Amino acid sequence: MTKLRPVAPSNPLCQKPNFANFGIKVPAVTLSFWIIKILTTGMGETTSDFFVRRFEPVLVVGIAAAGLAAALLMQLRARSYRPWLYWLTVVMVSVFGTMAADVIHIVLGVPYLVSTLVFALALAALLITWQRAEGTLSIHSVRTVRRETFYWATVLITFALGTAAGDMTATTLGLGYLASGVLFAGVFALPVLAYFWLGLNEIAAFWGAYIVTRPLGASFADWMGVPPARGGLDWGTGPVSLALGVLIMVMVAATAAAAARARPAAATIELRARQQRS
Repeated sequence: MTKLRPVAPSNPLCQKPNFANFGIKVPAVTLSFWIIKILTTGMGETTSDFFVRRFEPVLVVGIAAAGLAAALLMQLRARSYRPWLYWLTVVMVSVFGTMAADVIHIVLGVPYLVSTLVFALALAALLITWQRAEGTLSIHSVRTVRRETFYWATVLITFALGTAAGDMTATTLGLGYLASGVLFAGVFALPVLAYFWLGLNEIAAFWGAYIVTRPLGASFADWMGVPPARGGLDWGTGPVSLALGVLIMVMVAATAAAAARARPAAATIELRARQQRS
């Protein structure tokens, strides 16, 4: 019988940034990537709740859709990864994805269990289509408009799926937001453990962890923002959104500064590589 042991390849969940990869439209998968990603999921949840509950929902959803469309257009037209633009797009996807999932439940009356299943099937179908069309689901290959379109469509569905799944565990299953956050923190760790100890494919490990970041961040953000009657700390969705937004900006500023410092060296590496090829 074959013994299970840790595998040795580079960790797909936390890699060293490589600023010499010109043309790639997404960031390196570093620790800061995961921190910012989880912060955006929480901000999207509380920001959506804040505006939808205080203003006309149809108007708010329309503005969010327009903001997402504008951010996506700028992101798709960019020639390479730009930290501020990329994470702005992620935030807009987070806000709109939350609103889309909530509309399906609140307006259309679709149970969270059903919407979770539907979004999961839609995500599976999209990933299968992406794999068949491009031959890979690796984010390190996102260099063309078509691949980036697949990428952002996948990100959008993961946000909607995570919103539905998080609300399902917190409300439908009655776990509450804090317990749901703890649950999804454990689920988030599973792909990491499976990668190191069971040899899980690095792309599967990445997407497995990525999908769970949505309900993970949103559950803890809801717990901080909602009133005690709903099992929360009652800090308010507005203040929580603002605090998370500030943290995101600080983290993005740090990554942007690191990219700026490394860009001259990366350009030199690229120039030497071109000279060698010629």
